[in-house]
Amino acid sequence: MTAIEAYAAPETLEEAAKLSADGNVTMFAGGTDLMLQTKAGAKGFSQLLLNLRRVEEMRGAAEDKGEIRIGALTTVTDILNDELLKTVAPVLSATADKFASGQIRNSATVGGNICNASPAADLIIPLLVLGTEVELVSWVDEEVNWRLIPLRNFFKGPGQSKLRKNEILASVKFRKLPSDFVAGFSKFGTRPALDISVVSVGIGGRLDAGTLSDVRVAFGAVAPKPMRGSETEAVLEGKQIDDSIVKDASAAAAAEVMPIDDVRASAWYRRELIKTLTGRLLRDVVQTGD
Repeated sequence: MTAIEAYAAPETLEEAAKLSADGNVTMFAGGTDLMLQTKAGAKGFSQLLLNLRRVEEMRGAAEDKGEIRIGALTTVTDILNDELLKTVAPVLSATADKFASGQIRNSATVGGNICNASPAADLIIPLLVLGTEVELVSWVDEEVNWRLIPLRNFFKGPGQSKLRKNEILASVKFRKLPSDFVAGFSKFGTRPALDISVVSVGIGGRLDAGTLSDVRVAFGAVAPKPMRGSETEAVLEGKQIDDSIVKDASAAAAAEVMPIDDVRASAWYRRELIKTLTGRLLRDVVQTGD
């Protein structure tokens, strides 16, 4: 493990970008994943430890010209209590309510949950359903450079993303969805919140008299990275949601996920859970929207 040789706590995003320009930096936000990983020897520190927690422009949610932006330092507790998000993206608030414990929610951040790139990360699933993009910042040619990537294209594998060593995930953003857009999130673990999800599902779409359109489906903990369920979306798109369609969508979900056997569950069990949760959540989303 590399010894930390320097520490910095910038107060602006520009200053943070400058400090991380050479890529030899470990970034600290909530620390809920970083501290566990470094203690276990899974991740080492770089020479510079960069504490981002004082960068206020990376915190909170705001709406501007029909676009919702959430700063990467926004905590899970912030999401749970934010009045704007309760109105424009209640699925995020509902997911935050199922996230770990109160103490962890107070520290864990949106940016950290994304950058950790866990296939089982809870917040990523509703963010995929919302059509989120990530805003990445770096220092290039003596100025701040911004790069935008759709969240669904951000992950490369377990613990791996397209975030470059000299980049900071500054925020996430998505277009404000129409009033008829409904969405839900469901997860399964041996305990409701504190356990890592064995599987998770998110479903959203525009609901008109029981028919779904602009359908988005996302799955967690059933592939090397969080995934959109394109085949399940195709089954649901433009369809009246009845028992037959629920059955077809549940079967499509179970068929397109790629789970593995591990200490928390077998691949077979995960497929069965996905099948069950997809059908249950689909019914809940439609009933809530009607």
